[in-house]
Amino acid sequence: MKGSKEELKKTLTEMQYRVTQENATEPPFQNEYFDCFEKGVYVDVTTGKALFVSSDKFESGCGWPAFAKPIDPAEVVEIEDNSFGMRRVEVRSKEGDAHLGHVFTDGPRALGGLRYCINSAALRFVPLADMEKEGYAAYIPLVTKEN
Repeated sequence: MKGSKEELKKTLTEMQYRVTQENATEPPFQNEYFDCFEKGVYVDVTTGKALFVSSDKFESGCGWPAFAKPIDPAEVVEIEDNSFGMRRVEVRSKEGDAHLGHVFTDGPRALGGLRYCINSAALRFVPLADMEKEGYAAYIPLVTKEN
């Protein structure tokens, strides 16, 4: 479960807090996971809830991690975002109400056509080798599946 704003300020980095709690965007190509293609699961940095798996991640060239879909669509909330003169759809974690990024309709058609463009700062990556001991064993079949 998500902690209070004060607790989050103590446990998150400044960038993680700004992204998840203040809807900031980290710099493209200068974030932890944009070029990470190791097998594993990506979890909400505020709650630990598993949100995305590496088998649904693809290289989009956008400078942020891009996923074809969340593990469970019910665990993310999509909200119309008309800020900065753009029409976008914001993606937030349901449990943590953390800003994750945005979803676009320019993803690979073979993967469903969506591109969940997610800030690395909103995520924590758990490598396949650590998934069982960290409590994410249920997601191992999703990580090891072939696309």
